[in-house]
Amino acid sequence: MARGEQRGPLESELAAALQAGSASVSMLLLRLYKRLDISDTEAMLLIHLIAFKEKEGKEFPTPQELQSRMSAPPEAVIKALQRLLKEELLQIDEAIDPSTGVLSETYNLSHLYRRLAGAWLEETGAAGKAPAAAKAAPAKAGESDIFTMFEKEFARPLTPMECENISQWLDRDRYPEELILLALKEAVFAGVVHFRYIDRILLEWSRNRVQTPEQAKQYTQKFRGAR
Repeated sequence: MARGEQRGPLESELAAALQAGSASVSMLLLRLYKRLDISDTEAMLLIHLIAFKEKEGKEFPTPQELQSRMSAPPEAVIKALQRLLKEELLQIDEAIDPSTGVLSETYNLSHLYRRLAGAWLEETGAAGKAPAAAKAAPAKAGESDIFTMFEKEFARPLTPMECENISQWLDRDRYPEELILLALKEAVFAGVVHFRYIDRILLEWSRNRVQTPEQAKQYTQKFRGAR
């Protein structure tokens, strides 16, 4: 049999596997879930919820759909789901379509990302410099942590991806929290309250070696004066 004929089926299977795509899982989740007392089963359940949303557009997969993809017994999957909800690492949001009156439900992971960000702050020793609300305990109404400030300016709850974006600014890019909040303030001032715009502000400051809020204010005033 020719080499090309032998390779054909394998290449087809590999191509099919690659086309299935991949889901983006936060490194904070992989690295710190144990610190939040999340079991391996619960962590895998969270990963499946992320994959269902990103790759299949399912915001609220059924317990049966989750069980079908996990090796854990069905009762263990249900127990893991219940515990995540009880510990407020996972929430269920409800919304009613105003035109049809149909109720829809979605899983909300924003509290999970807040807790992961708090765990990261404690691990890196930055917790003492951060507001108490940014620590591992879930944020409550009225607390002025960075996530709450963003939700206040956006006038809505943050999505899991937006929470992850903030976590990456803190974890990967090492932007000081005060600088991120100042970039948010600049976006509000400009009337462009979008994460991409805030990211561009932070990137511009980084390129110009702006590292403190004071330097950022001076840079911004100089930039506005030059316009």
